[in-house]
Amino acid sequence: MSEHELTIIRTLQAPRSLVFKVWTQPEHFSRWLGPKEFVTTFCQMDVQVGSTYRACIRSPEGTDHWMQGVYREIVEPERLVFTFAWEDEDGQPKLQTLVTVTFAEQAGKTQMTFHQATFESVESRDSHQTGWSECFDRLAAYLNTF
Repeated sequence: MSEHELTIIRTLQAPRSLVFKVWTQPEHFSRWLGPKEFVTTFCQMDVQVGSTYRACIRSPEGTDHWMQGVYREIVEPERLVFTFAWEDEDGQPKLQTLVTVTFAEQAGKTQMTFHQATFESVESRDSHQTGWSECFDRLAAYLNTF
């Protein structure tokens, strides 16, 4: 794996059909998207190949961070592939990366493998690792509410 790629593997205490659902329905995705103490202020998703998503997460300090992307592959409940880009102040995408998330059933639990590439720098990769890791902590906690 390149130093400009990120892979995070988590075992979640929920069946993969539920994990897939909370990744693909805006009313659920918005509940765990963003690092700890961030809130999702906007979340629009059309989970179909070739369709888009757009979301905004707000930091505890009140700074909005907009993201967008296009769904490239959807294999329910096994795999999601989509582009990811932060937006600039004019709403235009910055560097685009490709995210692949796979969901493997493990006796009622789900092994989720998250891969994102290619980053401009190790610093950018590390920043995303911190942010996504906190998202996935929130995801695990949210799954416990079902």
